Amino acid sequence: MKIYRDCLGGGAGFDDPAQLAIYQGNYNINNLYSSFEVRAQSITRITPVPPPCITQLPTVCVEEGIYVFERTLPVLLNDSYFIVYQRCCRNQTIKNVVQPGDHGATYMIELTAAAQQLQNSSPTFNDFPPIIICNNIPLNYDHSATDPEGDQIFYSFCNPLDGGGPILNPPGLYDCFGAIPTPPCGPPFANIPFVVPNFNASNPMGGNPQININSTTGMITGTPNSLGQFVVGVCIQEFRGATLLSTVRRDFQFNVAECTPTVLANIQSDSVAGPRSFVLKSCGENTVTFQNLSVQQSNIFEFEWRFNLKTSTFIDKDNWNSTVTFPDTGSYTGTLYLNPGSPCADTAYIAVNIFPEINADFSFDYDTCVAGPVDFTDLSTGDGGINRWSWNFGVSGASSTVQNPSYLYPIPGNHPVNLRVYDKNRCTDNVTKVVNWFPVPPLIILEPNRFIGCTPAEIFFNNLSTPIDSTYDIRWDFGDGKTTSGVISPTHIYEEPGVFNVRVEITSPIGCYTSDEFFNLIRVEPSPIADFTYFPDSLLSRFNNTVQFTDLSVGANRWNWQFDEYGTSTAQNPSFTFLDTGLMKITLIATHPEGCKDSLTKYLDISPVIYWHMPNAFTPNGDGQNDGFLGKGYLEGVADFQMNIWNRWGEMVFETNNPDEDWNGRKQNTGQLSPPGVYVYVVTFTGPRGDKHEYKGYATLLR
Repeated sequence: MKIYRDCLGGGAGFDDPAQLAIYQGNYNINNLYSSFEVRAQSITRITPVPPPCITQLPTVCVEEGIYVFERTLPVLLNDSYFIVYQRCCRNQTIKNVVQPGDHGATYMIELTAAAQQLQNSSPTFNDFPPIIICNNIPLNYDHSATDPEGDQIFYSFCNPLDGGGPILNPPGLYDCFGAIPTPPCGPPFANIPFVVPNFNASNPMGGNPQININSTTGMITGTPNSLGQFVVGVCIQEFRGATLLSTVRRDFQFNVAECTPTVLANIQSDSVAGPRSFVLKSCGENTVTFQNLSVQQSNIFEFEWRFNLKTSTFIDKDNWNSTVTFPDTGSYTGTLYLNPGSPCADTAYIAVNIFPEINADFSFDYDTCVAGPVDFTDLSTGDGGINRWSWNFGVSGASSTVQNPSYLYPIPGNHPVNLRVYDKNRCTDNVTKVVNWFPVPPLIILEPNRFIGCTPAEIFFNNLSTPIDSTYDIRWDFGDGKTTSGVISPTHIYEEPGVFNVRVEITSPIGCYTSDEFFNLIRVEPSPIADFTYFPDSLLSRFNNTVQFTDLSVGANRWNWQFDEYGTSTAQNPSFTFLDTGLMKITLIATHPEGCKDSLTKYLDISPVIYWHMPNAFTPNGDGQNDGFLGKGYLEGVADFQMNIWNRWGEMVFETNNPDEDWNGRKQNTGQLSPPGVYVYVVTFTGPRGDKHEYKGYATLLR
């Protein structure tokens, strides 16, 4: 007895010993004949054999347990023997069984009365099924068996048998519904519950085409199209003549995984109809080159292109990219075989549709010099007529799907117009033609930035005429004897006063012409001349600081005065009193009635006032009258003040840098009394504009 388990799914390990039983009777009515234990002869992990030419297989784990036993049984004339082993539970990862973790398995063989009497040996499977098969890759597995006596064998998919139950099922672990039925229960046996309607015993995996088994050869074929683990049951019925001698049931799993084939047939196509099924079309061309995109080329040692040309067959074994000339329009089929006859083979199935030619064409009509729409007319031809149009007018975002559209261009230019058409066969063609659209504006529109100015008057002529661009020849006559060309919107300076006509001439790149003259468009007035005088114009000082200003401007009716940073006025002849000394900036802005301006700036000087007087005697006797020697005057803004006093022997008796500090007749104002007599003084300081001042004299001290 060989049993296999998934050692990744977390299920129970192999029993050692395993519990077996033999029942006597028929499938529905029978009795326990004997039960016994069998030790495992070996438990081995099986290394998966990858499908041919497949890499990057998923991780799987499968163990094989082998149990060998021998029993001698008396030959029965009417009853069968049923040798039974049961165990729960199946791995939870099975996809086609309802709650697989709650269902176990029953492994059994029936020794019919006929087989006993003929001393028949049951057939044995030749190979163990592949552990891994590949999704979306055709499966071809020989599941045949060999019978020692040469009896006739029939193969079929059948129901795997349920057996036992979860470990917590009542009444216990060793009951018929327990995890380890001891002894195993006899027939009849329940079938495992498939997930319906997608799966059943005869369709355990689905697939496209569906997985099937050949009843005569045992060959399992089809293409899996769903990933996962699938329980599969295969039954062998052994007949000798019309007598059924035995039924052998194999209960196993297929692991369907994504595989990376080392060779994969692939071609460049217009569409894909299914795995390895490609569709191409050719419109108006019977010769087609097929681009071979198959991989991996290092594993492709032979290839063959084959096409059915209806009256002949095209075969090419030499060219990686094959070129085929088809006899006429119509539908054709072909194949690309990679490594034919090899385990590393693959096939691409090709459908080719040769359609009649389609030709895109159109005409257009417009008045070349008038800024009007362009009318487009479709002239395309195709099999069964054109049913779709796509226009691109050569301007960003400008398109149409109408058969015969009209379009008004917003800008001139050489516009490339493309028309792409489609017919009922989805054939397409396109054509591009250039529309040289250079009309002249229907109306010349000018918008000067001003219509009236003063000399020199700078005027910007904003040309709002459309359509024009830099390729147009634009000539300007400004009416003052000056012209220019090549500028859409020029700026011109009028140097002399007057009223001027402006003429514009526009010629498009294809020779269309228009012109217009704007009469009395620009009026230029003489500019004002700012001038003024002021009084007094000299000897201005702190005490003579009110100035009268007199306007002498020409051509002005508005005045704006700026008196340095101290004030403003809009009077024509203002007066202003300056409260500070220094050089004052006086600016007059004279404005013409048309708004033209002129300005003039002059400077006037407000001088600071400085004067200083020293007495010639003083009486420091403490009577409060003339007790100190001190100068008097106005010293605005002076610096470096110094007063020194000496006696007649040249001794300095007093010094100070404070003009408000007097000499009280004592030495340095704190020492002994100085005697009456004549003393010499010197006073120095620096004026606010850096000029030096010095005062010398005699001071008589009286007591």
